[in-house]
Amino acid sequence: MKIAIGGDHAGFEYKGDLVKHLQELGHEVQDFGPNSPDSVDYPDQVHPLAESIEGGKNEYGILICGSANGVAITANKHQGIRAGLCWEVEVAELIRLHNDANIICIPARFVSLEKATAMIDTFLTTEFEGGRHQTRVNKISCS
Repeated sequence: MKIAIGGDHAGFEYKGDLVKHLQELGHEVQDFGPNSPDSVDYPDQVHPLAESIEGGKNEYGILICGSANGVAITANKHQGIRAGLCWEVEVAELIRLHNDANIICIPARFVSLEKATAMIDTFLTTEFEGGRHQTRVNKISCS
């Protein structure tokens, strides 16, 4: 699976471990930064990551920042993106099952690395349920 990962300085500490974990599972990972813990403007990472998913270069995305709100808001500006904010494994499952989310947004200041890893694993292995949820997902885009 091709996975895009990025975020801001608050997510930098987790990003390296998550990339390693994903690669060990056999995924191809494209890192959109940041490349250090220095303060960055998260839209500079989020927009290119979202475009890579919209354009089909990557299948799913992972965004990590302090609260995950800013990255989720930014990613969801893109018509082809459904980014879900997650703080529990069950939420990661539900954003895939019911919303066909293609980006998971993780609040690094509020979840452990272990929980972030478990949420990502669940997100990547859960299939969209379709059915009545497909009708709803079809109504999300403004275009």
